[in-house]
Amino acid sequence: MGDDGTVLGVVIAVVGVIGSVLVARVSAPSPDRPALESEDSRDASELRVSPEIWERFAVLEAKVDHLTELVEKKKEEVTALERLLRMAMRIVRRANRRLARSGAPPEEVPRELIPYSID
Repeated sequence: MGDDGTVLGVVIAVVGVIGSVLVARVSAPSPDRPALESEDSRDASELRVSPEIWERFAVLEAKVDHLTELVEKKKEEVTALERLLRMAMRIVRRANRRLARSGAPPEEVPRELIPYSID
């Protein structure tokens, strides 16, 4: 379950880095681009963003939405698999108790199942 938070954290970090790069590109003056307006003539409360930047943000939002869906699906799969592993561990423990009662040596518990032991 710890990997889900890591994946989501990585997705958020990547989106943050991409957003900061886009903001830096927009705010940096370019020698081949003329200035849009002087600071004096522009209204202080008005912010202009080019349509190409909005399009990039829309693409990024779609990608983040897609990655969020994938993370949610994987969380559900992991939860179901963990539940199955806990059930398998209970079955192995129950079988070992029956073997011990009958005098037979118990089976070794697979190492992969030990973290899912409830005992």
